[in-house]
Amino acid sequence: MKVEGTHTLKARREVIWRLLTDPHVIARCLPGCQQLEPQSENTYKATLQVGVASIRGTYTGTFELKDLVPPTRYGIAFEGRGAQGFAKGTGAIILEERDAETVVHYSGDVQVGGPIASVGQRMLQGTARMLAGQFFTALEAELEALQKAEATGTPVAPPRHGILRTFLRYVWNWIRGLFRRG
Repeated sequence: MKVEGTHTLKARREVIWRLLTDPHVIARCLPGCQQLEPQSENTYKATLQVGVASIRGTYTGTFELKDLVPPTRYGIAFEGRGAQGFAKGTGAIILEERDAETVVHYSGDVQVGGPIASVGQRMLQGTARMLAGQFFTALEAELEALQKAEATGTPVAPPRHGILRTFLRYVWNWIRGLFRRG
């Protein structure tokens, strides 16, 4: 299954690079992430609780950042297993700076097997898009907290996330996007 998209963030590329390579930020922003523990440089053991349709479960595996070219791009390799099946894949993140904004281009190829694969390509694609949207919504909250801390000279207080809070931010951003377009 191919996954790709773009997301624009209102900050310089170097700031977005820092956020997207910080394992603490990734762990807070990744939907369903229960643990992201360093194993070696740029390699992490991950535990995620995710679901597609009625098939939900906990998956453990590895997540690796590869081929880092700061602050423009890096690759991702991951694999995980759980009672509901497995997922493995590769991806790429490319950061393009436009004025004072950064366009994040993401793409990946994901393979799934086991019961989770039975829900079908269309459902998996929709879930992948939704999870990417929730990730970037949470990342925007992290960016806002960082920018506020820098403006006031106070320590960064990470924003609160969670399934409901992130979903509501995601819906709110989607609604604001409708009004901007229309």
